[in-house]
Amino acid sequence: MSPEPEINLALGAEGQAVADVQQRLSDLGFPPGVDDHGLFREGTRAAVEGFQYRRGLRVDGICGRQTWSALVEAGRTLGDRFLYRRSPMLRGDDVAELQQRLSALGFDSGRVDGIFGDLTSGALGEFQRNAGLPVDGIAGGATVSELLRFGTRHDNSELVSSVRDRERLRQSPTTVDGRRVSLGEEGGLGVTVGALRRLLVSQGALVTTHHHPDGSIQASEANAAEADVYVGIRLGSAPGCSTSYYSGYQYSSPGGRRLAELLQLVLPTALGLSDSGSKGMSLPLLRETRMPAVICEINPAAVLVERSAVIARAVVDSLSEWVGSTWD
Repeated sequence: MSPEPEINLALGAEGQAVADVQQRLSDLGFPPGVDDHGLFREGTRAAVEGFQYRRGLRVDGICGRQTWSALVEAGRTLGDRFLYRRSPMLRGDDVAELQQRLSALGFDSGRVDGIFGDLTSGALGEFQRNAGLPVDGIAGGATVSELLRFGTRHDNSELVSSVRDRERLRQSPTTVDGRRVSLGEEGGLGVTVGALRRLLVSQGALVTTHHHPDGSIQASEANAAEADVYVGIRLGSAPGCSTSYYSGYQYSSPGGRRLAELLQLVLPTALGLSDSGSKGMSLPLLRETRMPAVICEINPAAVLVERSAVIARAVVDSLSEWVGSTWD
Protein backbone atom coordinates (compact mmCIF):
# COMPACT_ATOMS: atom_id res chain seq x y z
CA MET A 1 0.00 0.00 0.00
CA SER A 2 1.29 3.46 -0.88
CA PRO A 3 2.22 5.62 2.08
CA GLU A 4 -0.17 8.45 2.94
CA PRO A 5 1.56 11.72 2.19
CA GLU A 6 2.21 14.42 4.71
CA ILE A 7 -0.39 17.15 4.94
CA ASN A 8 0.07 20.03 2.49
CA LEU A 9 2.42 18.70 -0.15
CA ALA A 10 3.23 21.84 -2.10
CA LEU A 11 5.87 23.50 -4.25
CA GLY A 12 9.33 22.38 -3.18
CA ALA A 13 8.26 19.08 -1.63
CA GLU A 14 10.25 15.98 -2.54
CA GLY A 15 10.16 12.25 -1.96
CA GLN A 16 8.11 9.11 -2.37
CA ALA A 17 4.86 10.75 -1.27
CA VAL A 18 5.21 13.29 -4.11
CA ALA A 19 5.99 10.49 -6.56
CA ASP A 20 2.87 8.64 -5.42
CA VAL A 21 0.73 11.74 -5.94
CA GLN A 22 2.26 12.29 -9.40
CA GLN A 23 1.53 8.70 -10.41
CA ARG A 24 -2.07 8.92 -9.25
CA LEU A 25 -2.56 12.22 -11.06
CA SER A 26 -1.10 10.76 -14.26
CA ASP A 27 -3.34 7.69 -14.03
CA LEU A 28 -6.34 10.02 -13.82
CA GLY A 29 -5.31 12.10 -16.81
CA PHE A 30 -3.44 14.90 -15.03
CA PRO A 31 0.26 14.38 -15.83
CA PRO A 32 2.72 16.59 -13.92
CA GLY A 33 4.38 17.98 -17.06
CA VAL A 34 8.16 17.99 -17.11
CA ASP A 35 8.57 17.67 -13.33
CA ASP A 36 11.02 14.97 -12.29
CA HIS A 37 9.63 11.96 -10.46
CA GLY A 38 9.30 12.81 -6.78
CA LEU A 39 9.80 16.58 -7.20
CA PHE A 40 6.81 18.89 -6.61
CA ARG A 41 7.33 21.69 -9.11
CA GLU A 42 5.08 23.89 -11.27
CA GLY A 43 3.91 21.00 -13.43
CA THR A 44 2.76 19.02 -10.42
CA ARG A 45 1.00 22.05 -8.96
CA ALA A 46 -0.84 22.61 -12.25
CA ALA A 47 -1.87 18.94 -12.28
CA VAL A 48 -3.14 19.17 -8.69
CA GLU A 49 -5.09 22.32 -9.54
CA GLY A 50 -6.66 20.63 -12.58
CA PHE A 51 -7.68 17.65 -10.49
CA GLN A 52 -9.08 19.84 -7.72
CA TYR A 53 -11.14 21.83 -10.19
CA ARG A 54 -12.51 18.67 -11.83
CA ARG A 55 -13.47 17.18 -8.46
CA GLY A 56 -15.17 20.30 -7.08
CA LEU A 57 -12.53 20.95 -4.40
CA ARG A 58 -10.95 24.24 -3.43
CA VAL A 59 -8.26 24.97 -6.03
CA ASP A 60 -5.03 25.83 -4.23
CA GLY A 61 -2.46 23.54 -5.89
CA ILE A 62 -1.68 21.89 -2.54
CA CYS A 63 -2.17 18.20 -1.90
CA GLY A 64 -3.57 18.13 1.62
CA ARG A 65 -5.72 15.45 3.19
CA GLN A 66 -8.88 16.33 1.24
CA THR A 67 -7.10 16.23 -2.12
CA TRP A 68 -5.21 13.06 -1.21
CA SER A 69 -8.44 11.34 -0.18
CA ALA A 70 -10.06 12.43 -3.43
CA LEU A 71 -7.11 11.03 -5.40
CA VAL A 72 -7.47 7.67 -3.68
CA GLU A 73 -11.25 7.62 -4.20
CA ALA A 74 -10.91 8.56 -7.87
CA GLY A 75 -8.77 5.49 -8.49
CA ARG A 76 -11.51 3.08 -7.40
CA THR A 77 -13.44 1.20 -10.10
CA LEU A 78 -16.59 -0.82 -9.48
CA GLY A 79 -15.56 -4.46 -9.08
CA ASP A 80 -12.08 -3.73 -7.72
CA ARG A 81 -13.14 -4.59 -4.17
CA PHE A 82 -16.13 -5.83 -2.17
CA LEU A 83 -18.45 -2.99 -1.17
CA TYR A 84 -20.58 -3.25 1.95
CA ARG A 85 -21.77 -1.27 4.97
CA ARG A 86 -19.00 -0.87 7.51
CA SER A 87 -17.61 1.73 9.90
CA PRO A 88 -15.97 3.93 8.86
CA MET A 89 -18.03 3.90 5.69
CA LEU A 90 -16.36 2.96 2.42
CA ARG A 91 -15.81 5.84 -0.01
CA GLY A 92 -14.80 6.01 -3.63
CA ASP A 93 -15.79 6.33 -7.25
CA ASP A 94 -16.71 2.64 -7.20
CA VAL A 95 -19.31 3.38 -4.52
CA ALA A 96 -20.63 6.29 -6.59
CA GLU A 97 -20.97 4.08 -9.66
CA LEU A 98 -22.81 1.48 -7.58
CA GLN A 99 -25.18 4.19 -6.33
CA GLN A 100 -25.74 5.53 -9.85
CA ARG A 101 -26.51 2.10 -11.26
CA LEU A 102 -28.88 1.18 -8.43
CA SER A 103 -30.65 4.53 -8.62
CA ALA A 104 -31.01 4.36 -12.41
CA LEU A 105 -32.74 1.00 -11.96
CA GLY A 106 -35.21 2.43 -9.43
CA PHE A 107 -33.53 1.35 -6.20
CA ASP A 108 -33.17 4.36 -3.93
CA SER A 109 -29.53 4.36 -2.80
CA GLY A 110 -29.75 7.95 -1.56
CA ARG A 111 -27.70 10.89 -2.76
CA VAL A 112 -24.94 9.90 -5.18
CA ASP A 113 -22.02 10.88 -2.98
CA GLY A 114 -19.60 7.96 -3.17
CA ILE A 115 -20.23 7.05 0.50
CA PHE A 116 -21.60 3.56 1.27
CA GLY A 117 -24.20 4.24 3.96
CA ASP A 118 -27.47 2.69 5.11
CA LEU A 119 -29.54 3.77 2.10
CA THR A 120 -27.01 2.31 -0.31
CA SER A 121 -26.92 -0.93 1.68
CA GLY A 122 -30.72 -1.17 1.65
CA ALA A 123 -30.94 -0.46 -2.07
CA LEU A 124 -28.28 -3.07 -2.81
CA GLY A 125 -30.20 -5.67 -0.81
CA GLU A 126 -33.40 -4.85 -2.71
CA PHE A 127 -31.60 -5.20 -6.03
CA GLN A 128 -30.19 -8.58 -4.98
CA ARG A 129 -33.64 -9.76 -3.93
CA ASN A 130 -35.17 -8.69 -7.24
CA ALA A 131 -32.31 -10.23 -9.22
CA GLY A 132 -32.60 -13.57 -7.42
CA LEU A 133 -29.18 -13.21 -5.81
CA PRO A 134 -28.25 -14.00 -2.20
CA VAL A 135 -29.28 -10.95 -0.15
CA ASP A 136 -26.12 -10.18 1.78
CA GLY A 137 -25.71 -6.43 1.13
CA ILE A 138 -22.30 -7.02 -0.41
CA ALA A 139 -21.42 -5.84 -3.91
CA GLY A 140 -19.23 -8.76 -4.88
CA GLY A 141 -18.51 -10.38 -8.23
CA ALA A 142 -21.94 -11.85 -8.99
CA THR A 143 -23.82 -8.73 -7.92
CA VAL A 144 -21.57 -6.40 -9.90
CA SER A 145 -21.84 -8.61 -12.98
CA GLU A 146 -25.63 -8.46 -12.76
CA LEU A 147 -25.56 -4.68 -12.37
CA LEU A 148 -23.28 -4.30 -15.37
CA ARG A 149 -25.77 -6.19 -17.54
CA PHE A 150 -28.07 -3.17 -17.20
CA GLY A 151 -25.44 -0.74 -18.47
CA THR A 152 -27.54 0.97 -21.14
CA ARG A 153 -30.36 1.61 -18.70
CA HIS A 154 -27.85 3.03 -16.25
CA ASP A 155 -26.50 5.43 -18.86
CA ASN A 156 -29.86 6.84 -19.97
CA SER A 157 -32.22 6.69 -16.99
CA GLU A 158 -32.97 9.50 -14.57
CA LEU A 159 -31.75 8.66 -11.09
CA VAL A 160 -34.48 7.81 -8.60
CA SER A 161 -32.49 9.80 -6.03
CA SER A 162 -33.05 12.97 -8.06
CA VAL A 163 -36.77 12.24 -8.38
CA ARG A 164 -36.96 11.58 -4.65
CA ASP A 165 -35.16 14.81 -3.79
CA ARG A 166 -37.58 16.89 -5.85
CA GLU A 167 -40.60 15.10 -4.42
CA ARG A 168 -39.38 15.69 -0.87
CA LEU A 169 -38.97 19.39 -1.65
CA ARG A 170 -42.46 19.54 -3.18
CA GLN A 171 -44.01 18.02 -0.05
CA SER A 172 -42.16 20.28 2.41
CA PRO A 173 -43.92 23.21 4.17
CA THR A 174 -43.83 26.45 2.19
CA THR A 175 -42.88 28.74 5.08
CA VAL A 176 -39.77 29.16 7.23
CA ASP A 177 -41.94 28.77 10.35
CA GLY A 178 -41.21 25.40 11.94
CA ARG A 179 -38.40 24.50 9.54
CA ARG A 180 -35.18 23.13 11.02
CA VAL A 181 -32.29 25.29 9.85
CA SER A 182 -28.62 24.62 10.57
CA LEU A 183 -26.19 27.54 10.37
CA GLY A 184 -22.43 27.06 10.29
CA GLU A 185 -19.14 28.93 10.27
CA GLU A 186 -15.54 27.82 10.66
CA GLY A 187 -14.53 30.27 13.39
CA GLY A 188 -14.52 34.04 13.84
CA LEU A 189 -17.94 34.69 12.32
CA GLY A 190 -20.09 34.11 15.39
CA VAL A 191 -21.50 37.64 15.21
CA THR A 192 -22.76 37.14 11.65
CA VAL A 193 -24.25 33.72 12.37
CA GLY A 194 -25.78 35.06 15.58
CA ALA A 195 -27.57 37.85 13.71
CA LEU A 196 -28.89 35.33 11.18
CA ARG A 197 -30.01 32.98 13.94
CA ARG A 198 -31.98 35.68 15.76
CA LEU A 199 -33.81 36.73 12.61
CA LEU A 200 -34.66 33.15 11.68
CA VAL A 201 -35.93 32.40 15.20
CA SER A 202 -38.16 35.50 14.99
CA GLN A 203 -39.65 33.92 11.85
CA GLY A 204 -40.43 30.70 13.71
CA ALA A 205 -37.50 28.58 12.47
CA LEU A 206 -35.87 25.97 14.69
CA VAL A 207 -32.19 26.85 14.46
CA THR A 208 -28.98 25.05 15.39
CA THR A 209 -25.55 26.62 14.98
CA HIS A 210 -22.23 24.93 14.26
CA HIS A 211 -18.82 26.51 14.78
CA HIS A 212 -16.26 23.79 14.07
CA PRO A 213 -13.49 24.35 11.47
CA ASP A 214 -13.91 20.78 10.17
CA GLY A 215 -16.69 20.59 7.58
CA SER A 216 -17.23 16.87 8.18
CA ILE A 217 -17.95 17.51 11.85
CA GLN A 218 -20.39 20.29 10.97
CA ALA A 219 -22.11 17.96 8.52
CA SER A 220 -22.41 15.28 11.18
CA GLU A 221 -23.91 17.78 13.63
CA ALA A 222 -26.41 19.08 11.06
CA ASN A 223 -27.42 15.50 10.20
CA ALA A 224 -27.90 14.70 13.88
CA ALA A 225 -30.11 17.78 14.20
CA GLU A 226 -32.21 16.44 11.29
CA ALA A 227 -32.02 19.86 9.65
CA ASP A 228 -34.16 20.64 6.62
CA VAL A 229 -31.48 22.95 5.22
CA TYR A 230 -27.93 24.05 6.04
CA VAL A 231 -26.48 27.50 5.37
CA GLY A 232 -22.77 28.12 5.92
CA ILE A 233 -21.05 31.49 6.05
CA ARG A 234 -17.36 31.66 5.21
CA LEU A 235 -14.69 34.27 4.50
CA GLY A 236 -13.91 33.97 0.80
CA SER A 237 -10.41 33.88 -0.65
CA ALA A 238 -11.04 36.73 -3.12
CA PRO A 239 -13.17 39.89 -3.08
CA GLY A 240 -16.79 39.27 -3.95
CA CYS A 241 -19.63 36.91 -3.08
CA SER A 242 -20.21 33.33 -4.21
CA THR A 243 -22.38 30.43 -3.07
CA SER A 244 -21.66 26.73 -3.51
CA TYR A 245 -23.90 23.65 -3.37
CA TYR A 246 -23.25 19.91 -3.63
CA SER A 247 -22.44 18.54 -7.05
CA GLY A 248 -20.48 15.42 -7.84
CA TYR A 249 -20.57 12.10 -9.69
CA GLN A 250 -23.01 13.43 -12.33
CA TYR A 251 -25.45 14.41 -9.59
CA SER A 252 -26.27 17.79 -8.11
CA SER A 253 -28.55 18.71 -5.22
CA PRO A 254 -31.67 20.37 -6.69
CA GLY A 255 -32.51 22.05 -3.40
CA GLY A 256 -28.96 23.23 -2.79
CA ARG A 257 -28.61 24.56 -6.31
CA ARG A 258 -31.87 26.52 -6.16
CA LEU A 259 -31.00 28.10 -2.80
CA ALA A 260 -27.51 29.02 -4.02
CA GLU A 261 -29.00 30.73 -7.08
CA LEU A 262 -31.49 32.67 -4.95
CA LEU A 263 -28.78 33.81 -2.56
CA GLN A 264 -26.65 35.05 -5.44
CA LEU A 265 -29.57 37.10 -6.74
CA VAL A 266 -29.69 39.01 -3.46
CA LEU A 267 -26.41 39.00 -1.53
CA PRO A 268 -23.96 40.65 -3.97
CA THR A 269 -26.32 43.56 -4.61
CA ALA A 270 -27.23 43.99 -0.97
CA LEU A 271 -23.56 44.07 0.04
CA GLY A 272 -22.27 46.01 -2.95
CA LEU A 273 -19.89 43.20 -3.90
CA SER A 274 -19.03 41.58 -7.20
CA ASP A 275 -21.12 38.52 -8.07
CA SER A 276 -18.84 35.47 -8.27
CA GLY A 277 -21.79 33.20 -9.03
CA SER A 278 -23.15 29.94 -7.70
CA LYS A 279 -21.23 26.74 -8.33
CA GLY A 280 -21.46 23.03 -7.66
CA MET A 281 -18.70 21.65 -5.45
CA SER A 282 -17.85 18.45 -3.61
CA LEU A 283 -16.48 19.88 -0.38
CA PRO A 284 -16.85 17.49 2.59
CA LEU A 285 -19.55 19.59 4.23
CA LEU A 286 -21.67 19.77 1.08
CA ARG A 287 -21.07 16.14 0.23
CA GLU A 288 -21.79 14.70 3.67
CA THR A 289 -24.89 16.64 4.70
CA ARG A 290 -28.13 14.76 4.08
CA MET A 291 -30.15 17.92 3.48
CA PRO A 292 -29.84 20.72 0.88
CA ALA A 293 -26.77 22.71 1.89
CA VAL A 294 -25.01 25.84 0.70
CA ILE A 295 -21.88 27.74 1.68
CA CYS A 296 -21.84 31.51 1.14
CA GLU A 297 -18.34 32.95 0.74
CA ILE A 298 -17.98 36.68 1.26
CA ASN A 299 -14.90 38.88 1.11
CA PRO A 300 -13.67 41.27 2.57
CA ALA A 301 -13.92 40.30 6.24
CA ALA A 302 -15.08 43.77 7.26
CA VAL A 303 -18.29 43.28 5.29
CA LEU A 304 -18.98 39.99 7.06
CA VAL A 305 -18.77 41.62 10.48
CA GLU A 306 -20.02 45.16 9.93
CA ARG A 307 -22.96 44.24 7.68
CA SER A 308 -24.16 41.13 9.50
CA ALA A 309 -27.72 42.49 9.72
CA VAL A 310 -27.84 42.98 5.93
CA ILE A 311 -26.48 39.46 5.37
CA ALA A 312 -29.05 38.02 7.77
CA ARG A 313 -31.96 39.74 6.02
CA ALA A 314 -30.76 38.67 2.57
CA VAL A 315 -30.38 35.03 3.67
CA VAL A 316 -33.79 34.92 5.36
CA ASP A 317 -35.47 36.49 2.34
CA SER A 318 -33.78 33.92 0.09
CA LEU A 319 -34.83 31.06 2.37
CA SER A 320 -38.41 32.35 2.38
CA GLU A 321 -38.48 32.31 -1.40
CA TRP A 322 -36.73 28.94 -1.49
CA VAL A 323 -39.30 27.15 0.68
CA GLY A 324 -42.04 28.49 -1.61
CA SER A 325 -40.33 27.36 -4.81
CA THR A 326 -42.06 25.18 -7.39
CA TRP A 327 -40.11 21.95 -7.97
CA ASP A 328 -40.58 20.46 -11.42
